[in-house]
Amino acid sequence: MDHLFRVRAGTASRFLLRRDAGEWRDVAGDPFGPGGILSGDVVAPPPAADLLAPVVPTKIVAVGLNYRDHAAERGKPLPPVPMVFLKPPSAVIGPGAPIRIPAGVGRVDHEAELAVVIGRRATRVRREDAPGHVLGVTCLNDVTARDLQDRGVQYSQVKGYDTFAPIGPGIALGLEASALEVEGLVNGVVRQRSNTRELIFDVASLVAYISAIMTLEPGDVIATGTPSGIGPLAPGDEVEVRITGIGSLVNPVVSDG
Repeated sequence: MDHLFRVRAGTASRFLLRRDAGEWRDVAGDPFGPGGILSGDVVAPPPAADLLAPVVPTKIVAVGLNYRDHAAERGKPLPPVPMVFLKPPSAVIGPGAPIRIPAGVGRVDHEAELAVVIGRRATRVRREDAPGHVLGVTCLNDVTARDLQDRGVQYSQVKGYDTFAPIGPGIALGLEASALEVEGLVNGVVRQRSNTRELIFDVASLVAYISAIMTLEPGDVIATGTPSGIGPLAPGDEVEVRITGIGSLVNPVVSDG
């Protein structure tokens, strides 16, 4: 399976394609443009330190309580329709970048999630047409200021702090997302483990539902929800989101005050 990566190139960035056999190639043109992904010359594998968030979205549309076990964990009834909210693009960081815990916010949690990357503009898309608007899938950590959330502070704050949306490492192209193992680990210890079979609303349903509310632009991200096992992060931790067929998104945790 091919994976699309965005890497540092001096003061700018460029896309690279890692082929299923492990070969890396340059990408000609804009993967989100009308020409799609055009494979170029063979290149050397990039250093891990050069990997950036694979996409720069205009918005991240996140979905709450979309795993049955997580709804039970939070003591909430299953939602009759997707519970959507927005995380700002300013929260995005890439692999290896630090998650910064702001001073005075209290407990901050990890939330391992499958993220859908939109490849073609989607407005009022039918469920059966949704796959044609998806470029691929990646890992996302929906970092959340849990104490503030439990006190009733709105999602735009508790999930919108800078660095609260790690994404990566790359975008898996053409990966069937209906039965993927999703894990969240802290310091190598598994805290979250589930499968996208447990999603209440699947990827196609989410694209159709959300695109009926707002237009999804190429590069936008849908965070599909987190399974049970959410837990606190502390400065000095290393948090990982691991999804079958995509890879591993690892970020250190530091204090920001």
